[in-house]
Amino acid sequence: MAARELLVIVGPTASGKTDLAVRLAERHGAEIVSADSVQVYRRFELGTGKPTGEQRARVNFHLVDIVEPLEPMDAARWATLAERTVDEIEAKNKLAIVCGGTFLWVRALLFGLAPAPPADDALRARHQERVRKEGRASLYAELTRLDPESAARLAPNDFVRVSRALEVFELTGIPLSRWHAQHGFREPRFKARLLGIRHPRDGLDRRIAERAEQMLAAGWVDEVQRLLDEGFASARAMGSVGYKQIAEAIRAGGSIEEQKLRDQIVRATKVFARRQRTWLRDEPVAWLSPEQAARGEAVPGLR
Repeated sequence: MAARELLVIVGPTASGKTDLAVRLAERHGAEIVSADSVQVYRRFELGTGKPTGEQRARVNFHLVDIVEPLEPMDAARWATLAERTVDEIEAKNKLAIVCGGTFLWVRALLFGLAPAPPADDALRARHQERVRKEGRASLYAELTRLDPESAARLAPNDFVRVSRALEVFELTGIPLSRWHAQHGFREPRFKARLLGIRHPRDGLDRRIAERAEQMLAAGWVDEVQRLLDEGFASARAMGSVGYKQIAEAIRAGGSIEEQKLRDQIVRATKVFARRQRTWLRDEPVAWLSPEQAARGEAVPGLR
């Protein structure tokens, strides 16, 4: 096996990435490195799509449940941990399979991060105060005006990333998208092959709806209530799709209309999936059909 070779499974949420990763890991004797910005957190379970106990018994998973809910985690820190994990897997003469939907993190591992300026606590505090007074939409609208390319890739409610993009512009006068373009992400640090599963639009929509129903039936609302009661309202994962909608419904008080909540989660997840596809639009992904993925066929060139 060539040194530092990676198989990377990417794609929109609910497309079946983890199932495919497990099949391929078993076939190729590999171990899986999760690239998911919510699965890294402990205590957030039902809405994260974490590998099941049965999957973890079949294959070794890494970088799942590694930090507490209020502990910071970003692309740079994750990429450092992921590279160290890949080194450990390779030391066992095994293939590492990176699997997850947080493609910024994947790019950080494969190519490194653009050399943008470090964080500025004062600017971030100012952004937080603006959000408190005017709402997150105000911050996102400013980013859309100053750096429309970055805004198109980010969720309007993703305060951390929207604030960071604005912070870079305010510190340098250069949009974050231009920093990325200048960096180019052209010099790979790994020999990587990208795989994904391409579902018909209606097929993916159906999978999203079914998964939301299953998670809610399993007690997702109770989990979020418990997390809020334990003081994790400000946890970054609480702003992720599904957790955000449930937390808002709980805070609104009164009885929760389950069908309405389910529809809100499905709608937000579909928007998120479209954004993930945008990230991958120009990437060299080898797209498998759902039938090919279900067979878990061997990947040519891998032992």
